[in-house]
Amino acid sequence: MALAAVKGDRTVAQLAEQFDVHPNQVTTWKAQLESKAADASVPAGWSGPCSGGREVAARQDRELTLENDFLEEALTKAGWLSQDE
Repeated sequence: MALAAVKGDRTVAQLAEQFDVHPNQVTTWKAQLESKAADASVPAGWSGPCSGGREVAARQDRELTLENDFLEEALTKAGWLSQDE
C-alpha cells in the first residue's frame, strides 16, 4: 500500500478507502517507505557526495604514471625517445 502511495497513481484518499485505513496512516507509511528506501540506497561508510573523490583521483594519477612510464620505456627502446628527454 505504501508503494502504491509512492507511485502516485491514486490519491491518498483513494488508497485509504481501498485499504480501509485512515488517510493519515497512508501518509505515514508513504513517508516511512521513502525514508527507508533512501537509507537503503546509501552504501555503508558513505559520508557525502564527494566521498571517494580523492581516492579516484589518486588511482587515476597512479594509472597515468604507470602508462607514462611504460610508454617512455617503450619509446626509448624503439629509439624514438632519447634518454636525455
